[in-house]
Amino acid sequence: MPKFAYRDALKQALTDAMREDPDIFVIGEEVGRYGGAYGVTKGMIDEFGADRLVDTPISEPAIIGTAVGAAMAGMRPVAELMYVDFIGMAMDQLCNQAAKIRYMFGGQIGVPMVLRTQGGTGRSAGAQHSQSLEAYVMHTPGLRLAMPGTVYDAYHLLRQALVQPDPVVFIEHKSLYAISEDVDLSVRPPEWGKAVVRREGKDLVIVTYSRQVLHVMEAADELSKSGIEVTVIDLRTLSPLDFDTVRTEVEKVGKVMVVSEGAMTAGVAAELAARISEECFDFLEDPVVRVAGEDVPISVSVELEKNSVPGATLIQDTARRLLA
Repeated sequence: MPKFAYRDALKQALTDAMREDPDIFVIGEEVGRYGGAYGVTKGMIDEFGADRLVDTPISEPAIIGTAVGAAMAGMRPVAELMYVDFIGMAMDQLCNQAAKIRYMFGGQIGVPMVLRTQGGTGRSAGAQHSQSLEAYVMHTPGLRLAMPGTVYDAYHLLRQALVQPDPVVFIEHKSLYAISEDVDLSVRPPEWGKAVVRREGKDLVIVTYSRQVLHVMEAADELSKSGIEVTVIDLRTLSPLDFDTVRTEVEKVGKVMVVSEGAMTAGVAAELAARISEECFDFLEDPVVRVAGEDVPISVSVELEKNSVPGATLIQDTARRLLA
């Protein structure tokens, strides 16, 4: 099997899709000649040209607004937002327009665009470039949300996003771009919106997504050494949310932890914990436990940044307390 880096899998997905569909183009800051802030589109301008790798001024509303209009007109744009932290700059274009167009036009017009962006911690980028704002997107009806935590999913979820009839926000974790895996990209992926059980265990279910999949798997390996076996669910997409898989695994085990890098208060972990508590109440042996980011701005300090979000050690310690 070939070895792919996360960023290379994303590039391959874009390249394959653009070769197949001439209506797909990429638009954003430095996506063309520079190759993208994280190197995902590096060199693609040589094959596709400046008409399909469109460099823009530094204006998030202009980037997203142009993509919305192009999608309504029949194109399939891939808009790159350099940091998810800037999503607030384009909230009208994304949440009032892209997310609502199909409804406002009675289903006659859709917005088949993908908004690629990155979020999360791990590069000491400071409070304005290190947030996990997926809850903003998940809260908005009409938007789809994909958050791949593996190289394999980086490729396949992006390919799947590029054929959806409605807008997809595709959040890549900044600390995953350089990770590499031996992966056969030709293997048939799970269907769009389907979660994956990455590990099965009898003692505890941990539900997570994006980079936290790696931390949870590391914690599960360590817990296994002391006889604690954990089921790990990688949600892959948060909208649509595959709650059927979550429910099935929770009903088997009865103890649940939800892990998210986003802030604890009113975040994705809160939504998941509430829904599990409501829909799986009769099967729960204990309350659902949330492990999430601290309710603080992310520090540029390496140690403060690292300790403001969940890691493998915190996940292990929380699991042991839950099972004590």
